[in-house]
Amino acid sequence: MAGRAAARSDQCMTGLLPTRCQELLDHQQGIIARWQAAEAGLSMTMVDQWLRLHRWQRLYSGVYASFTGEPGRTAVLWAAVLRAGPGALLSHWTAAELDLLTEAGAAIHVTIPAAQRIRIPAVECPPLLPAIIVHRSARAAEARHPARVPPRTRVEETAIDLTQVAFSLEEAMSWLIRACGRRLTTPPLLDAAMAARPRLRWRSELSTALADISDGVHSALELRYVRHVERPHGLPRAVRQAASKVAGRSRYLDNHYQEFGVAVELDGQVAHPAEARWRDIHRDNASATLGLLTLRYGWADVTTHPCQVAAQIGEVLRLRGWTGRLRACAPACIAAHS
Repeated sequence: MAGRAAARSDQCMTGLLPTRCQELLDHQQGIIARWQAAEAGLSMTMVDQWLRLHRWQRLYSGVYASFTGEPGRTAVLWAAVLRAGPGALLSHWTAAELDLLTEAGAAIHVTIPAAQRIRIPAVECPPLLPAIIVHRSARAAEARHPARVPPRTRVEETAIDLTQVAFSLEEAMSWLIRACGRRLTTPPLLDAAMAARPRLRWRSELSTALADISDGVHSALELRYVRHVERPHGLPRAVRQAASKVAGRSRYLDNHYQEFGVAVELDGQVAHPAEARWRDIHRDNASATLGLLTLRYGWADVTTHPCQVAAQIGEVLRLRGWTGRLRACAPACIAAHS
C-alpha cells in the first residue's frame, strides 16, 4: 500500500503517466475526463497536484487538459463530448462542422443516449469556451460513426437531425442537398436512415426531395426550379446535369430539354463575377452555334416570378416543337394563359 502511494507521489513529481493514460491522452488530443481516470490508471490525487502546479488545466467540469495554453478546436470538441459522459457524441451543427457541411457555431452540440441524464448549465462553461447544448436520442448508438473521432454522428444522421430542427421545409431540404452535393453521402443512404426513424417531420416531402436529388438536383435553387417552375406548370421533364461538349470542352447543363434543344441554366450567386459571367456567355454562344438555346435565370427569377419563368420557357419550347400545354399552378397563375 505504501509502495503504491510512493509510486503515485513519484509520478506527481516527475510528470510520468501510466501507459494506458498516455495512450488515451494521445487519442483524445490531450484531454481526459474524471470518469475515465481510474480505468486509465490515473489517480485524482495526481490530477489535483498537476492542476495546482499549473501543468494541467481544467476545461469543463470534470474534464482536464494535460497541457497549458489555449486549447485548439479539436481539443475543445473532445472536452465537450467527454463532459457529456460515456456514450455521448457530437451531433447536429457541430457534427456538420466536422464534415465540412457548415462553419463552426457558437455552441457545441452533443447527443447522449435517451436513458442518460445530464444537465450542463451555461454558467458552468468557462468564458472562453463554447456552451454545450445537449440532445437526447434513443438511437445514439446506431447514429454513431464507427471510426471517426471525436465521436460524432454519421453524416446521414447529422443531415437528418438538422432537417428536424430546421425552421422551414426549404431549409430542411437544403441539408440533404448539401450532404449529397458535396459527395459525403447518397440519397439511398439518407433514405435508409430516414426509414430507421419511426417519427420524422416532413417525411413525405423529404422523400420527394431525395428523389429529385437522385435525379440530378445539386442546389437549393435547382430544387426550387423543379418544385415551383417545371413540375407545377406541366413543363416536360428535363435531364438534370446533362453532359454537353462545346469546342472540345465538357460542361454540365442544369436542365436540358434534349428533344427541343433547350437548356435552362440556374445561377444561385447574388453577385455574379464578371469573369464567370463572360465564361457563361462564351459557353452559351458556343452552344448556340450547335443549335442549343440556353435560357438563364437567377435566384430572384425562380423564387419571385416562377409563373413568368414557366411561361417563358413554355413559349420557347413550343417554338422548338413542344406540343404540350402549360397548366396553372394556382388560380392567379399566368402561365396557362400566356
